[in-house]
Amino acid sequence: MENVKNDGDIREETTERLEQAMGSLGTAATASMEERLPWFRAMSAEYRSWVGLVAQAGIAGFVEWFKNEEKIRPAIAGEVFGTAPRELMRAVRLQQTVEIVRVVIDVVEAQVNKLAAPGGETQLREAILRYTREVAFGAAQVYARAAETRGAWDARLEALIVDALLRGEVDESLHSWAAALGWASTSVAVMAGHTPDDEPEAIIDDIRIASRRARVDVLAGVQGSRLIVIVGGVEDDPLAAAKPFTSKFGAGPVVIGPRVEDLYAATGSARAALAGLQAVAGWPDAPRPVLAGALLAERALDGDQDARAFLVEEVYEPLRDAGAPLLDTLTTYLEQGSSLEATARLLFVHPNTVRYRLRRVTELTGYVPADGRAAFTLRIALVLGRFVSREAHL
Repeated sequence: MENVKNDGDIREETTERLEQAMGSLGTAATASMEERLPWFRAMSAEYRSWVGLVAQAGIAGFVEWFKNEEKIRPAIAGEVFGTAPRELMRAVRLQQTVEIVRVVIDVVEAQVNKLAAPGGETQLREAILRYTREVAFGAAQVYARAAETRGAWDARLEALIVDALLRGEVDESLHSWAAALGWASTSVAVMAGHTPDDEPEAIIDDIRIASRRARVDVLAGVQGSRLIVIVGGVEDDPLAAAKPFTSKFGAGPVVIGPRVEDLYAATGSARAALAGLQAVAGWPDAPRPVLAGALLAERALDGDQDARAFLVEEVYEPLRDAGAPLLDTLTTYLEQGSSLEATARLLFVHPNTVRYRLRRVTELTGYVPADGRAAFTLRIALVLGRFVSREAHL
């Protein structure tokens, strides 16, 4: 009477066949990847070699798992992916890993009839399916852990960059750090506002989502009650660049520093934004967001030396250099409540002469004396300029 093999005997014989075929299966898997996966062919020889070792480790892990009658959960991370260096994790995406697994499984399945003991074909096919599922879950876990670790490191690096810019500690390493985070922009503006009530991680995540939608580079940092956002790729209108991120700030004002050429100069933009955030209380009806340049008068009154220097050098001195009549006309016009007729009478000139001189003020400074906010800024600039002139004659 012919002996009938039980499942254990069939599994044992199949295991022996698998062990004998491991080398050829690994070679066949590598050849199949060369044929089917264009990204694999484009890799360097070193990386192709590492991917081949990963495939062979996967086959060896399956054989060991099958040999133990599938009673133990395979340590996918250690047995399969642990054979490759960390650099390979960055070179091969999760989707590509799934393609590798698919190729290897196709190679093994194509030889099931040769590899399985008589009567063990179904047993082997089902084992392959179960192991494939384990590998898929294992790969997802490996990449998830790597992403979590990389995300934590990226967050720390981003916080370091923001902190360095605020402190003015800018050097070559700053660009290297930013490049590691994918920063590629050359024009920058810094936003400053208050932190919303959410957790810092959630705040930064929302800002990153907004940056991807707006297709701009962003670096952000939560510093206690302040939220700092550095926006890259800013064109001529910083207000437009800031629009996608304004809603991410907490209640209260949001101030945008001036556009600068690169990260090296971003310290100046950050300094202006923070000074504006401090001084904006002096303008309760300021728009949200508001440019730091629109707060020069408030910043100067609040002690911001950059704002004071700008108003003296860019507003007062051009007027002074243009001659006493221009400076006297502006002073009188502001003191007379922006009245053309009153100014003309006091200066003994025609109102059209006053109009002409006021147009020259606008040409030289960019401020229109008839505008209330501009008149306030011009008045502060005149006072500061006189202080400087007084000190120069002491």
